[in-house]
Amino acid sequence: MFAIIGIVVTIVSVIGGYAFNGGHLAVLFQPFEWLIIVGAAVGSMLLGNPKTIILGIAKNLSLVFKGAHHGKEAYVELLSMMYAVFKLAKTKGDLALESHVEKPDESPLFNKFPGFNGDHHTRTFLCDYLRLLTLGTSNAHELEVVIDGELEAHHKHYHEMSHAVNLMADAMPALGIVAAVLGVIHTMGSITEPPEVLGHLIGAALVGTFSGVLLSYAFFAPISRNMQLCFDSDSYYLTAIKAGLLAHMQGYAPQVSIEFARKILPDELRPTFQELEETVTNLPPD
Repeated sequence: MFAIIGIVVTIVSVIGGYAFNGGHLAVLFQPFEWLIIVGAAVGSMLLGNPKTIILGIAKNLSLVFKGAHHGKEAYVELLSMMYAVFKLAKTKGDLALESHVEKPDESPLFNKFPGFNGDHHTRTFLCDYLRLLTLGTSNAHELEVVIDGELEAHHKHYHEMSHAVNLMADAMPALGIVAAVLGVIHTMGSITEPPEVLGHLIGAALVGTFSGVLLSYAFFAPISRNMQLCFDSDSYYLTAIKAGLLAHMQGYAPQVSIEFARKILPDELRPTFQELEETVTNLPPD
């Protein structure tokens, strides 16, 4: 919502300010200048990044408008799910988790939490470490090192996506100059034309510089920033799983384990203790 408002405010402010000052809007419509700038920027991004980063950007670009994948309700569900998992493991032993871990799509435990169960990447992350528990892993400190390594790789992958968009934004002012220079070259070929024609051609060339700077600082750089903030917000989801899992491995009760996970969340995502207590108390029986 705020992203759309930001786009509208930017366009109205720039175009409106130009028009109200007596500028001719038709001069700003230079599709070939835009083609040079945007086309070269996209081409350079394709040249400088592997397929996984390009596809990741395309997949996650909607975050700019939708926001992070996980809101406060998703964290309430996550913590409730971990409570149910840890409660089962405490009452029946870690081996009781084996059937749920090996076939999560058929698990009655995970199916109680459709939001979590529909996120296959996160579900796989949790199931991989629960599987290690069923296989006899008991050293929380050793497992923490492995989890941290996976989280670092996960963070690096998503950082590279936002960084690729930011590099494209950084290149656009220079590409705007390229478009302007090409426009001047075209103008020099029409040097014998009357002044009004030359003025129009020079104005069209300068639109290249204007467009490159505007696209960079008003659109693509903020998009990169927005994506990075969404990725950072989503990273708390996996970090909460890590905190709860390690607390469980150290022998804490389910209520305490999920409290470890709850406390690492930022204020805007963290449910209150009372909210979480009420939710887990009302969970359907196993």
